[in-house]
Amino acid sequence: MKRAPMSYEKKKGLYGYGFIALWLVGVIFFFVIPVIKSFYYSFNNVTPEDGYLAISWAGIDNFKYAFAVDPDFRQLLATVIGDTVMQTPIILIFSLFVAIIINQEFRGRTFARAVFFLPVIIATGPVYAIITGDLDTSGNATGEQFTTMFSADMVDQLLEFVGIYGINDKFTEFISDMTSDILNLVWKCGIQIIIFLSALQGIPASAKEAAAIEGATSWEFFWKITLPYVSPMILVNFIYTIIDSFVDPSNEVMARILSVQADWKYGRAAAMAWSYFAIVLVVVAIVSWIMNKIIYYDD
Repeated sequence: MKRAPMSYEKKKGLYGYGFIALWLVGVIFFFVIPVIKSFYYSFNNVTPEDGYLAISWAGIDNFKYAFAVDPDFRQLLATVIGDTVMQTPIILIFSLFVAIIINQEFRGRTFARAVFFLPVIIATGPVYAIITGDLDTSGNATGEQFTTMFSADMVDQLLEFVGIYGINDKFTEFISDMTSDILNLVWKCGIQIIIFLSALQGIPASAKEAAAIEGATSWEFFWKITLPYVSPMILVNFIYTIIDSFVDPSNEVMARILSVQADWKYGRAAAMAWSYFAIVLVVVAIVSWIMNKIIYYDD
């Protein structure tokens, strides 16, 4: 008895599975299995022996070590969280500011967009290290000759002008460091600028026309039209910026985890990594819950 021919829809489905087959194999072998092993290692003492790993059950001892014994992990974790809390609003405000500017009609707009999109295209650690003068193409230190071109020393004067200079030394120092290195700030804002720009271009023309008819000023248009319409993307950028900050290769917590792993203490490194991952999830969940209370969704 002849089998009925396969329908066109099933054929298309098989083509789709075939297209992603190699990706699925890569995800399973290079992501899912290592993640499961890492979680398993976090509850064990893992010691490299001749040709194999000796594994013995440790329970939550590795997690206790991370938070109660390790001299650096807790301190570095608090530092990273504090820096992220202070850094994220600056990145979001700067990204929205730049997106509003390059969304306007002006000469050279295409070139300006290309400049701000460059970090998205070449956003890799080694490239950034070479640009900032930390490494050359051979991996050697070169100093800060190039990065000084992007520095500015006007922040102190601006803070003094608006009357907040010297109120808090740590806050002043952080703002100065964050804004004086223009290259570093722009480098961290590429994706956020693209997301905000797409949101700005999605504002309906009818809303702009209605605001113009009512005689709304640019300031009123920003607060009553622009900001509500881009608020969902503020949440997206908020979460992206937090995660990007937490997984930055220059992150001190990440460096600490890698240094513990380099000492062949795989169980302790895995426990630190999973603890860090859980903290990131908690922070993202809290931010999402708070932001969803104030976000405007155009139904």
